[in-house]
Amino acid sequence: MSETVEKTKAPSEPLFSKKNRKLVTDPLSDNNPITIQVLGICSALAITVQVEQAFWMSVSVLFVLVMGNLTISLLRNLIPSRIRIIVQLVVVASLVIIVDELLQAFVPDISEKLSVFVGLIITNCIIMGRFEAFAMGNKPWPSIMDALGNSFGYAWILLLVALVRELFGSGKILGFEIFGNNLPGEESGLYAMGYVNNNMMILPPMALIVVGIIIWVQRSRNKALIEDH
Repeated sequence: MSETVEKTKAPSEPLFSKKNRKLVTDPLSDNNPITIQVLGICSALAITVQVEQAFWMSVSVLFVLVMGNLTISLLRNLIPSRIRIIVQLVVVASLVIIVDELLQAFVPDISEKLSVFVGLIITNCIIMGRFEAFAMGNKPWPSIMDALGNSFGYAWILLLVALVRELFGSGKILGFEIFGNNLPGEESGLYAMGYVNNNMMILPPMALIVVGIIIWVQRSRNKALIEDH
């Protein structure tokens, strides 16, 4: 008499379980890709002169990382280990081409300002790191959540740095005058009191200083982030 073995199916994990929510929230602070992992730092230094540029770069990275993580996760069992990096590069390069074409079609002025930095998304360590470290070993939904978390973590740093640099470098945010009119003979607001824009804020070294201040604040608030030497 043969014995029948009943196979019980494990309950599926909720889409927004604590584990999946953690994939989104961790990169926003304690595991931020820029300030903690020190990845994607080039774009943080180069394109954060204006908030608008930082916004579109963030949107571009969001699209590439979400679609890339999803694609790699769906193909993870089909990709031979020996050529996985090549496959990942093909996926990210294809997505970056799509992003570049869309930017040229709908926001050509931004595309011109971002210039080669859109193409450099292909070699962005955040993108390749999430493909290799997460998407290759996880299902599609967690991979999407991981991509959203790292994209948002990347985005808020870029936007904050751009906000500070544009505000104190030009006295404007998205073209709106915050400190007043600084045209010679027509000064108003802070400029009428003698305020002068800090032109150093638009230079790349100031972006590094602003990022450094953010890192210092994060580590001051969370002592666990301070590395032992």
